[in-house]
Amino acid sequence: MSANTPAAAPAKSKKMLIIVVGIVLAVLVIGGGAAAWLISSRAQADDEDGAPARKEAVKVVPTFLPMENMVVNLADPGGDRFAQVGITLELEDAKTADQVKPYLPAIRSGILMLISQRTSTELLQREGKEKLATDILREVSRPLGYAVPAQRAPAAADDADDDAQDRPSHRRAERNPVRRVLFSSFIIQ
Repeated sequence: MSANTPAAAPAKSKKMLIIVVGIVLAVLVIGGGAAAWLISSRAQADDEDGAPARKEAVKVVPTFLPMENMVVNLADPGGDRFAQVGITLELEDAKTADQVKPYLPAIRSGILMLISQRTSTELLQREGKEKLATDILREVSRPLGYAVPAQRAPAAADDADDDAQDRPSHRRAERNPVRRVLFSSFIIQ
């Protein structure tokens, strides 16, 4: 029996060593997993706090301000052609709509003047409508103090003088809150 006792002691110590090493490895793996989970949850919390604020700023729902339909005689020879145009303004927010509303009579008058200078041939083409939309955007932005660059190249010095008169007396460096001019109807007869 004495021979079995010394052999049993080293076998128990090897088993004990394997169990202790296994427990230490299990604690390290569990601790590493917990640390990784904490780091990822903190990073995710930081992303949730910061990212939606940026996404919300980008995904603000625009405000649409429809204007009454306008009927205008066109600049065609003979003066027998006219256009009926419905315009909706895409604005950054409701605050901008409140800023634009007091200027609507002046804006409407300016738009009527712009359309009455066009011919039916010009307005029947897509490029003519896009140019008109840019000119209307400039007309709407002017009372608010924003400048919209003209897309046309001046052909003569007097055109450059006209563009200088189109500029507002004070310019704002911020982004124009009037985003686009949309045509809700466009009929030429």
